[in-house]
Amino acid sequence: MISDLYRRWLLELWNGDFDLARRLVTPGFAGHWPGQEVSGPEGLIEALRQAHEPFDDVKVTLDVGPIVDGDLVSARWTFGGAYRGGLPGATAASGTRIAFSGHDILRAHEGRFAEYWVISDAQTFMRQLDIG
Repeated sequence: MISDLYRRWLLELWNGDFDLARRLVTPGFAGHWPGQEVSGPEGLIEALRQAHEPFDDVKVTLDVGPIVDGDLVSARWTFGGAYRGGLPGATAASGTRIAFSGHDILRAHEGRFAEYWVISDAQTFMRQLDIG
């Protein structure tokens, strides 16, 4: 069921079980972030590692959904963690707690995700890390 697949995507994969990408997405997976395109399970794993790298104690929670419409699923989530440093332009102290929300839309194909679109609250993220 697509809603169960999404829960694994968000609550397991995004909370650190990156190898799960090889089972949850198709070989031709296409991920669309603002300003970044990701291809295949290995590209997704690298994007996840990069997203987690500047943070300790990452916790991603499901806020709304998942909402299923045919082969599409959408949801609202919150990403939280403790900043450990390393983001260009960020002046927040190491250990600063951050949390920001976003929305996912994914397209499923034969029991796995084939395509992903995401948008997140970049203004809140940048304000919390004092990125000018």
